[in-house]
Amino acid sequence: MPENYPGQVDSPSYDVDRVWTVPNALSFLRLLGVPLVVWLILGPQADLLAAAVLVVAGFTDWLDGYLARAWNQRSRVGQLLDPVADRLYILAIIGSLAIRGIIPWWLVIVLAARDVMIALLVPLLHTRGYSALPVHFLGKAATFCLLYAFPLVLLGAADGTAPLVARVVGWAFALWGTGLYWWAGILYVRQTIDLLRATPAVVHEHRPIGPPHEGPMPRAGQPPQPQPRPRRRERDRA
Repeated sequence: MPENYPGQVDSPSYDVDRVWTVPNALSFLRLLGVPLVVWLILGPQADLLAAAVLVVAGFTDWLDGYLARAWNQRSRVGQLLDPVADRLYILAIIGSLAIRGIIPWWLVIVLAARDVMIALLVPLLHTRGYSALPVHFLGKAATFCLLYAFPLVLLGAADGTAPLVARVVGWAFALWGTGLYWWAGILYVRQTIDLLRATPAVVHEHRPIGPPHEGPMPRAGQPPQPQPRPRRRERDRA
């Protein structure tokens, strides 16, 4: 990763390079819940059970971050996996609710368009040696609102006073969350533009200048080491 550029985005910090840590295991388990939630909503339409799975997924979202910081197990895989899991849950929930007619399709398009915009930033970040931008507070707040909004909207699809309250509160969180989601996305775009301006492009391939390299081949990722020049023979004195 390149060094931090002044006054802009800090490089994410990692404690370990391992893939299999307790926080990462929780993130993988959370990913397994995505198809389960879709099946519960569209198959048997077990809304209470689907909402319970979403609550557990939200708790593990907080827990894996807490354990990673407390146990010094922050990893690059974890910091990439966490936002991916959040986006998959959001897209899975809104897609399932739209298919059942609980939310309008325009809301699905608005939220999906924001994720497409963020995905288009990744190739630009790679030109500067970054794989992703660090998640800031506004993005986490938007994700929190959306992850807890749509389970309430789902429970509000039934009749009665309690479902009505859940529907009103859920839609309030959904509208606020959508606004924050796009606001955070615009901030990510601005951070990417600032990074492209302040950070030089990363050269991914070493191309030595001069005659072909002689001697032992260098290891992968290392430039060839210069070879010592042979000493010139002293001229014979007459």
